[in-house]
Amino acid sequence: MAEDLFQQLKEKYVSVLSVLNRENLSVKNLNLQDNKLLIRAVAPTQDAKNKFWDAVKKVDPNYKDLMADISVAPPAAAPQAAKPAAAPAAPAPAAPAAQTYTVVGGDTLSKIAKQFYGNANDYTKIFEANRDQLSDPNKIQVGQVLKIPAK
Repeated sequence: MAEDLFQQLKEKYVSVLSVLNRENLSVKNLNLQDNKLLIRAVAPTQDAKNKFWDAVKKVDPNYKDLMADISVAPPAAAPQAAKPAAAPAAPAPAAPAAQTYTVVGGDTLSKIAKQFYGNANDYTKIFEANRDQLSDPNKIQVGQVLKIPAK
């Protein structure tokens, strides 16, 4: 029963889930709570957060069956003035940022791999990174939040 309602709500709000991906919101939670779809995410900008809410209002202006907690990521700290040093240290290589992707209707792992890596055959990278929630690469579900490993 609850799983059916969860699937129905994800399908109802599929356009909203698409905005989450397109605007690079980092999804923290996507589940069913009190018979409502609960979305917790962090938007990279206020504009991205506004686009999320615009999409919600297009689906259901009252969003009676949705709870969303969308925060905006703090701006990157301004670089501080460097103190003179005898020998400047080489910057450490930045670790690739962890990415996520929320599955929308019509998606396949191959299609997602093509989008992120430019090669549909790289779907196995995504499948392996999500073994905790996938047992079959052909059985992804709308609303699922997948980890996308760096190239």
